[in-house]
Amino acid sequence: MSSTPEHVDVLIVGAGLSGIGAAHHLQTAFPWRTYAILEMREGIGGTWDLFRYPGIRSDSDMFTLGYRFRPWLGDKAIADGDSILNYVRDTAAEAGIDKHIRYRHRVLRAEWSTADERWTVTADHDGETVTITANFLFSCSGYYRYDEGYTPEFAGMERFSGPVVHPQHWPEQLEVAGKKVVVIGSGATAVTLGPALADQGAHVVMLQRSPSYIISMPARDAFADRVRRILPARAAYGLARAKNVALSTAMYQISQRYPKRMRSWIFGLQKRWLPAGYDIQTHFNPSYKPWDQRLCLVPNGDLFRAIRQDRLEMVTDLIETFTETGLKLESGRELDADIIITATGLNLIAFGGLELTVDGEKVELPNAMAYKAMMLSDVPNFAFIIGYTNASWTLKADLVCEYVVRLLRYMDSNGYAKATPIRDPSVGTAPFLDFQPGYVLRALDHLPKQGDRVPWRLRQNYLRDLPTLRYGKIADPDMRFERAGESARAAKAR
Repeated sequence: MSSTPEHVDVLIVGAGLSGIGAAHHLQTAFPWRTYAILEMREGIGGTWDLFRYPGIRSDSDMFTLGYRFRPWLGDKAIADGDSILNYVRDTAAEAGIDKHIRYRHRVLRAEWSTADERWTVTADHDGETVTITANFLFSCSGYYRYDEGYTPEFAGMERFSGPVVHPQHWPEQLEVAGKKVVVIGSGATAVTLGPALADQGAHVVMLQRSPSYIISMPARDAFADRVRRILPARAAYGLARAKNVALSTAMYQISQRYPKRMRSWIFGLQKRWLPAGYDIQTHFNPSYKPWDQRLCLVPNGDLFRAIRQDRLEMVTDLIETFTETGLKLESGRELDADIIITATGLNLIAFGGLELTVDGEKVELPNAMAYKAMMLSDVPNFAFIIGYTNASWTLKADLVCEYVVRLLRYMDSNGYAKATPIRDPSVGTAPFLDFQPGYVLRALDHLPKQGDRVPWRLRQNYLRDLPTLRYGKIADPDMRFERAGESARAAKAR
């Protein structure tokens, strides 16, 4: 039996939305290149396969969350999780990408050897060690930690007699009809769960420590529906996508430049959606500016409708302790509960916990700097996808994939075997994500840095990234290209 590891040209880590998109871009551009996808779970879909809580849906419109190369043909612009999962799976099946996926492969280490000019990747497969080598490594594992969500240390949690459920680990047979359910949280997961549980017959209280910005969005895109009637599917999709990119970019820029005006506009909308005299100042008045954290979208105002119909109550307060029958709040109020849902956030983990080494030296991520927000300083032939925080994840994923294809094509045409971003010592540092939600702030010390100028600066702006990543020059002073054997010969000469 040969001990030589399997070798592929490109190894993709993760078979979620990003990984399937990366594979599609890669095999379309280079049908002769070999590749494999390592997926730690048992199915395609990543986040959309993991999360199974009631009401799960997209937090971006599907005309931008969908791939650029494959139109979203569904009826709803804000789609349910099953529809998104089917879209990703169908994309993989139609292109034959599913045949390249190795399931239940948890990637542990990736070691770059300059002498061999390749990565050696070690993965665990059902308790056995698997080794694969690759010329290029592409991390598409996102940044959520899949095996555990974030739950703060609440006093007395063990005293509660009912189930305490984190949405990331939703029980299949949890019955909520007729039950008193408290949902702790104010982010996208909580505002999704609240009305969904109310629709299932639960008596819902949504308990938040502090409010979020929440606005209603039509579940269907009227513009997309109109252009679909007169244009071919791909053309209609492109127009709807362009319109939504422009709108979301404009909303973000206005929020950053004129936060008071944006806050007033949001309050004005909420007054129309909520019952007369509702205490907006307490329950919908965040302490931060619009888009310092992600804006929460509710399709067709389902959260506000549940409040109007007295099926959901908002409570803004702090938890003093769990009790046998619910929660005691710092205000003195007690909330009775049969079930408590801790929609309290996520844990981030870079590259799925993958340990990187270059020529025997471990890559310490907090000391590395991100090049164009997709590669790491002094790490050869490695790219990763982390989507936008202020827009659709896939907008950035598509651009990164297009750039990687252009990078590989440039290396082919010039005979290069190695591409390494080289950090300029004069570039100042900043946190990788300039974003304020707790799950980001808790993880910043474990993420790479960004720089204070391009190409090391992370720009949360699709329209500014578009010309650079899709059409900009590949060769620049911060990227070192080397031909086969060049590094090894230089090392021997020293």
